[in-house]
Amino acid sequence: MNDDTPPRRRGPFGRPLRIGLSARIFHPDAQRQGVFRRTLQILEQSLVHWIGAQHVMVLMVPSVLGDGPIRRSDIALADYADYLDGLVLQGGADVSPGAYGQTPRCDAWAGDPVRDAYELELLTGFIERGKPVLGICRGMQLINVAFGGTLHQDLPSLCGTGERHESAAYDRNRHAVTLTPEGLLARTLDPAAGCDVVSIHHQAVDRLGRDLQIEACSTDDGIIEAIRLDAPNFVLGVQWHPEFHPGQAGVLNCDPLLDRFLGEVAAAAESNFWLDAGSGPRNREP
Repeated sequence: MNDDTPPRRRGPFGRPLRIGLSARIFHPDAQRQGVFRRTLQILEQSLVHWIGAQHVMVLMVPSVLGDGPIRRSDIALADYADYLDGLVLQGGADVSPGAYGQTPRCDAWAGDPVRDAYELELLTGFIERGKPVLGICRGMQLINVAFGGTLHQDLPSLCGTGERHESAAYDRNRHAVTLTPEGLLARTLDPAAGCDVVSIHHQAVDRLGRDLQIEACSTDDGIIEAIRLDAPNFVLGVQWHPEFHPGQAGVLNCDPLLDRFLGEVAAAAESNFWLDAGSGPRNREP
């Protein structure tokens, strides 16, 4: 009998892997009532469940903003990078054009500089420690910006191609992608059952950041849909939302990508453990 149960990826001595998930930040809105007048940091449930179904712990990494009692000197984002095994950057607000040296072409595209600074610091901490990172939608764009790349601020007005990437259908809006031959995604995913992805974005990668490689593009218009860092540590971003794929027929099954990410996380966690212990990492097969 076939067993489709996901493998139980574990850290050193069998402990569960600890996956950090960056927070979506909603700033106070004086026009609304109750909790919306406060700063909110939240997780999107579908993403938490997609990751957590692989028998790992999913922990939100809070930002430290200026309207609370926590001082940055008490706990730094680097402390979270030390404690956690891997990082997932979730989607949300636009990346501010200021993060890649541009000015917003209109006020609606100004993005969230506060969240940008928080996530860029968090991303840097994980990369410096050689810990794997997976970026989803905005998270992929942020990876590109972190390595010196730029973004198209608005696909419909600047590229004339935005209608297939974002619509009122939201988590049912789909388009096809083409995987780069011989790329990591092409070796990991099986498009036989369908190569549509759920797409919700009006910004996209423009100039590719240094040491990044293209892993997938939109089939119809060539917009970059997945990127990977060409380095030993695993850093990969997808423009689509794999957490919305389960239950939809004809979409790309991204569970093997999550399994690949968690396998890299487990290997890095063991390696880091033995390095910290002073005996060096145990040899493992490539």
